[in-house]
Formats: sequence, C-alpha cells, structure tokens
Amino acid sequence: MRKILISVLSVLFLGILFNCTSTIKQNIPIDTSKYHIQREWMLVSLGSFTKADLMKNEAKIDLTAKQEEGKIRGGAYMGCNRMSFTAEFKNNGKVKFLGLLSTMKACQNMELENEFRKKFETMIKYTVEGHFLTLSDDKGNVMKFVASDWD
Repeated sequence: MRKILISVLSVLFLGILFNCTSTIKQNIPIDTSKYHIQREWMLVSLGSFTKADLMKNEAKIDLTAKQEEGKIRGGAYMGCNRMSFTAEFKNNGKVKFLGLLSTMKACQNMELENEFRKKFETMIKYTVEGHFLTLSDDKGNVMKFVASDWD
C-alpha cells in the first residue's frame, strides 16, 4: 500500500512540476498605450511620392479607436476616399491589417490612394521609434508615418 501511495504522489508531483514551466509568448497582442500606437499618424514616406505630395493630400491613418480583443478598428485618408480597416499589432514586431474598405468616390487624382491600397495590407512588420511608425513588408516596401500630435 505504501509503495502505491508513493508512486501516485510521485506521478502527481512530476505532473505539477512539468506543468509549471513558463514560456515567453511572442505572438500576443501588445499594450498599444506603452508603444503609443493608438494615435493619428501622418504618412511622410511611401514609394516615389514626395513628402509635399503626402502633406497636400493630408495622407494619414487613424489608430485612436479603443483596442478590443487585441485589435484596433482604424481609418485612413489619402486625399479622396475614407477607408477603414482592422489592425492587430503583436509584441514581436509583427502587424496584420485586415478588411480594408473604402468609399467609392471618383476623384481626379487617385494615384496615391491606389498605391496605398495596394501596399497597406501587405505590411507585416512595424517599428515605433520616438514619434515615428514604420511599416514594412517582406519585399522591401516601406511606409513611414509621424505622429500628428508631435510638435
């Protein structure tokens, strides 16, 4: 009887010991307030567009909405149509943009908007350095933003 009890207790102890290990989760949503992501960002660099072109069009993304279940409902404007999307920032520098929707106005110059649409959902990495947010994909395409509340 004593051998059975010792064997059962040993198995239980080992089970508890192995279940108490911890791991670092690399793919969980980040605390966006810590990284100051939840703000409005002005686009300052995209492809061959000049900073003057981007400023003239008031190109920006808005990430000020409340984070729910690790996702932020965002908006974008490139000078013509209003766009909306869902963003999910992870603590390993990865980002996912989903469901980019847009109003359907026909404007004279849609080049910037078309380029933004084509590249935005391909962005998979992000960095926040000071007041700058940089998005990039695995092909070398980059979008750079500056916080609109930065003076």
